[in-house]
Amino acid sequence: MKLQFDKNQGYQLDAIQSVVDLFEGQSLNKSDFEFSLSDSVKGSIQFTEAGVGNNLVLSEEQILANLVKVQTGNQLRPDEISIVIEKLWYNDDAETKNVVATKTVVTDFPNFSVEMETGTGKTYVYLRSVYELNKIYGFKKFVIVVPSVAIREGVLKSLQITFDHLQEIYENQPAEYKVYDSGRIPDLANFAKSNAIQILVINIDSFTKDANVINQVRETGVRPIEYIQKSNPIVIIDEPQNMETDIRKRAIANLHPLFTLRYSATHKNLYNLVYKLDPVKAYDLGLVKQIEVDSVIAKNDISGAFISVDDFKIAKQSITAKITIFVNEKGGVQKKQVTAKIGDDLFNISKGWGIYKEGYVINELDADNGFIEFSSGKIVYKGQAVGGLTDQILKEMIDATVENHFKKEKELRAKGIKVLSIFFIDRVANYRSYDEQGKSIKGKFALWFEDSFTKWQNMPAYRGLFTYSSDEVHNGYFSQDKGKLKDSKEGKTTKADDETFKLIMQDKERLLDTATPLRFIFSHSALREGWDNPNVFQICTLNETKSDIKKRQEIGRGLRLCVDQTGVRNLDRAVNRLTVIANEAYDSFSKALQNEIEEDCGVKFEGRIKNARARAKVSLKDKWLEDSLFLTLWDKIKYRTDYKVQYSTQQLIDNCVAALQLMSPIERPIIYREKNIAKFIRDNKGNLIELGGEQKGSKERLIREAKFDIPDFIAYIQSKTELTRNTISRILLESGRVGEIFNNPQLFMDSVVKIVKQEFDNVKINGIKYEKIAGQVYEMKLFESAEIEQYLENLITVKSQAKTLYNYIAIDSLSTPEKKFAEDCDSRDDIIFYVKLPKTFQIKTPIGPYNPDWALIKKDEGDETNIYFVAETKDPKAVLDRTLLRDSERKKIACAEKHFAVIEDVHYKVVGSVSDLKI
Repeated sequence: MKLQFDKNQGYQLDAIQSVVDLFEGQSLNKSDFEFSLSDSVKGSIQFTEAGVGNNLVLSEEQILANLVKVQTGNQLRPDEISIVIEKLWYNDDAETKNVVATKTVVTDFPNFSVEMETGTGKTYVYLRSVYELNKIYGFKKFVIVVPSVAIREGVLKSLQITFDHLQEIYENQPAEYKVYDSGRIPDLANFAKSNAIQILVINIDSFTKDANVINQVRETGVRPIEYIQKSNPIVIIDEPQNMETDIRKRAIANLHPLFTLRYSATHKNLYNLVYKLDPVKAYDLGLVKQIEVDSVIAKNDISGAFISVDDFKIAKQSITAKITIFVNEKGGVQKKQVTAKIGDDLFNISKGWGIYKEGYVINELDADNGFIEFSSGKIVYKGQAVGGLTDQILKEMIDATVENHFKKEKELRAKGIKVLSIFFIDRVANYRSYDEQGKSIKGKFALWFEDSFTKWQNMPAYRGLFTYSSDEVHNGYFSQDKGKLKDSKEGKTTKADDETFKLIMQDKERLLDTATPLRFIFSHSALREGWDNPNVFQICTLNETKSDIKKRQEIGRGLRLCVDQTGVRNLDRAVNRLTVIANEAYDSFSKALQNEIEEDCGVKFEGRIKNARARAKVSLKDKWLEDSLFLTLWDKIKYRTDYKVQYSTQQLIDNCVAALQLMSPIERPIIYREKNIAKFIRDNKGNLIELGGEQKGSKERLIREAKFDIPDFIAYIQSKTELTRNTISRILLESGRVGEIFNNPQLFMDSVVKIVKQEFDNVKINGIKYEKIAGQVYEMKLFESAEIEQYLENLITVKSQAKTLYNYIAIDSLSTPEKKFAEDCDSRDDIIFYVKLPKTFQIKTPIGPYNPDWALIKKDEGDETNIYFVAETKDPKAVLDRTLLRDSERKKIACAEKHFAVIEDVHYKVVGSVSDLKI
């Protein structure tokens, strides 16, 4: 399998363009033959004794102006608009926590943040941004800094699988990527000397300390890191929230970045936020899976002396532990996390719950070895829970995961989609351990899983679904120590961990292949961050204690939209459903996740987390192929069409000229310099403050002219619009605006391209003509694809089954007009048949496929004549004023009107209600 990538994802292109627009006014890309030594400080690259490096000619003030323009265009909140270019700062003195003028180091390079929800292609966006920054400005040197081995291997995998795709988009632009290896130091010299795009992936821990190989002076008298420093790389920071310590910020600054681009779904500090795709927007646009929770909780579980050791807190003169026990509250006994110290009696802390009456005084707290010893001699370790129904809960969670997997596998196999499930566990020994002879032994999780798998495999509904035995479909991904599996820790870079992370990252395509038996993956918690697979449909976290990993991070491993066996992404929201098996009530899980998202992003996520139990199967009624009303309606609407576009080149030219004459003026950039620039930084509370007193700028010099090399702008516009050179030349000359190319070439070209493409789409839509394709019709089996489980809140129960095909009507729960329309169709006497058209019923248009909403038969008022409609439901205001719709929606509707115009006896209508169905 080869994963396929869509180069036209609008939200990804917006994120890429936002970064490119930060440097408007920067020298444009030149060919490699246009440089001379005199150019070494003028363009976007410079020549040094080490080789080829990046160069930035813009002033900080111009970058700030560009930044504010981008932020405003992306509709960021007022508090997210930058007042200054925020800088990275750190304290060399470990004892210094706040900003101290004499001890705080403030860097001089700009930093920019891009926020993209997990699963929306963050890595793809920054890798493509590398190529785009090279194409537009000519930058060549890029370093990707990652916080862990797992994320490093994920980035490497992304580089491998996107390389051909990006080479195709960017016309085979020479490019190389490598992962830093302390045993291959000569690679860094090549990084510096090469004139091709160079991408170096490096783990932050590889260069934070003086003792690291990269920072040691070699026999040549050069420290290897100097090759990177002299290249002035653009530093891309993946998951920057993990790099906010002083030592890591200092290490990043030591790379001598031209600027940094920081990409994450969960930033800790937003340095000059450029673009934001938050969880709510990603969810509403259908860019990630829907989230549902299958809760496994114990009721009346108060019989045992439950104790779980969650954490230790060490202060200068004391040590305390966070433990979870049963507490006798007013509303009854319930599990609660409490803080305890040496000498505390759990009987007192539990407010007199009798089960802790004897033997539960804390004798010892050992944070180093991670355990608590009680007066009875009982020892409980951190990460361990004793008493209560712990094992029963964990066993039931495994069974719930297997059950959900079997349901999903049966549902999606016909669509060529393989289903994967992940179990995250805290201790490898629970899955696999070793006897005295070193022979592996299945742990309790493995045994419970195999019992559950065998049980569901033998259920009548699932017989024949799997031909594999229970021990073939699961495996663990853990580190090894002398051949034995062991717990691993995120951030460690031992050879054993390296091999483990490489295995799970590089096996992505194999895991997606239905011919590979592996379906269930047991993984140590260290792999929670950095690894994901698009076909993960179930996530189960088998914690014996409450997880301190954020829920957003846990569910992020399964948010990507799934792919089929051809590597093509499936966009059906009913298919893309991530089930989280949680050992807490749905309401509790949902509230905690909502709170995290609101704290991290400042946006509401209410109503978007689904209850896995609140689902129903949308099914076709019996003998639906014999329904005479449906067959009559289908015979009317089933015809496929193709289109031709007829337009006048002169009309296109005239329209483009008129639009260009209304284009905002392309202003010449104003570049000015200051002798001293004030440095603005954050204090320890995250507020912007000024370091160094009042701003100094006594020696200002205003430069009102900037000279640009003018590229072949006709060729550039031609490559973006598919028009001929002659047509483009006529448009520009007749517009009278061509002289503005000298003010700012890139802004001029991009503005022209945007206008010309928009006008070209308009004339194509106006001149489109549809014709029925002889002998070609839509297949009726399209309706079978809609037979799938949906959430009840997205379903309307059909009362008049004779009037439609399904037992439920599936609608967008956020669409009030569509919901009211479906209810009226079911209840009104003048609607004698209706059906929601499958998403795969698509009409071709020049701007992408269009899927109408409904097909109906309506009885004419006062007559027995049947009228056949295809309807698109929109807000009633948008029906009256189509300018309220998105431009692409208006154009697709215009195409649909012309498609159905050649289909006899079918009337296409855009409606706000059933009452609008008139001819």
